[in-house]
Amino acid sequence: MTARRLALILLLVAIGFVGNIVLTDRIRSAGTQGPVDQPEAEPAASSAPQTIGSLPDLSSVAQRAIGSVPNISSQVVRRRASPFGDDPMLRFFFGDQDMWRERREQSLGSGVVVSADGYVLTNNHVVLGGDAQVTVILPDKRELRAKIVGVDEATDLAVLKIEARNLPTIPWGDSSKLRVAEWVLAIGNPFGVLNQTVTLGIVSATGRSLGLAQYEDFIQTDAAINRGNSGGALINARGELVGINTAIFSETGGYQGVGFAVPSNLVRHVMRELIDHGIVRRGTIADIELMPMTSLLAEQLGVRDARGLLVRRVLERSEAYAAGLRPGDIIISFNGTEIADASQFIRLLSDARIGGTATLGVTTDGKQRTVKVPIVQATGGRGQRRGR
Repeated sequence: MTARRLALILLLVAIGFVGNIVLTDRIRSAGTQGPVDQPEAEPAASSAPQTIGSLPDLSSVAQRAIGSVPNISSQVVRRRASPFGDDPMLRFFFGDQDMWRERREQSLGSGVVVSADGYVLTNNHVVLGGDAQVTVILPDKRELRAKIVGVDEATDLAVLKIEARNLPTIPWGDSSKLRVAEWVLAIGNPFGVLNQTVTLGIVSATGRSLGLAQYEDFIQTDAAINRGNSGGALINARGELVGINTAIFSETGGYQGVGFAVPSNLVRHVMRELIDHGIVRRGTIADIELMPMTSLLAEQLGVRDARGLLVRRVLERSEAYAAGLRPGDIIISFNGTEIADASQFIRLLSDARIGGTATLGVTTDGKQRTVKVPIVQATGGRGQRRGR
């Protein structure tokens, strides 16, 4: 063992668990559900927007889409133990009725109808994590009780099912083709009362990571998004669904021109997984811990830049260890794709084929090599609720 590797291992032990990225069991999931008929994707709209002067006329596009964006109302009653429940004197006077207290939680948000037979997309936080009684209020004023088909905490998405037929839908778009400064419309129900509100903006950025969810690849837009817009539609100028509005960045709690949506390609994948399997199956590398590289770490390790992820720990009994991965290795690529940050690595790893093998490019003491590690299914956590 070289003196530099010995010093490196001692450094990693001193660093401890601060900033760790624990890959094993990081992505939460739950038990499976029997197959459900998967909704077929609607054909893409073919009509291009007309222009008035230098701006596009999106009125017809918006008119077609608003009928597919319902209001979502969720309510759950949670029971919690009274802080006085264990006091024998209070139990003597009041009995056991005060040992539990009920707390009612409510949420108002938006959704998107994606199949004519009643599949509806929204955010996990809109349905209060899958525990709520959910009502879908359609634009034609019908109020229908919704079954929660599944929720995915990692992407903050949820799939609902209502008993209805011949519902208007929004056709799917390809979010990978979005360009910065492209026109988009955000449609939702801000504040829970301003139904089918349409706001216009542009794509400000793609591939954003905010630390809001475990799996992040957000579209950033300056189209106005406020409380209650969560779960609503982000559509392009052709009327295609390119994202599900999820979050805002605000120092005041209101709109400040920075909103975020989950891209449609990711949404479709999550929806298929929840409908077909009840969970979203994701890949991981078992029994290793990683941490982001920083300028300080790069300086201490004697490397030129802070690219990649530092391997902090590898269990000796693991397949990754047997493949040659060691503490102190710096992962700089995944299947040929250079690693820019931790979020990108999590996305690449999560999307990798379970049961397959990933080729990691690593550097050790300044020397580059490749390590082939098996991809296994991430386990643990909760991600699905039935029959509500």
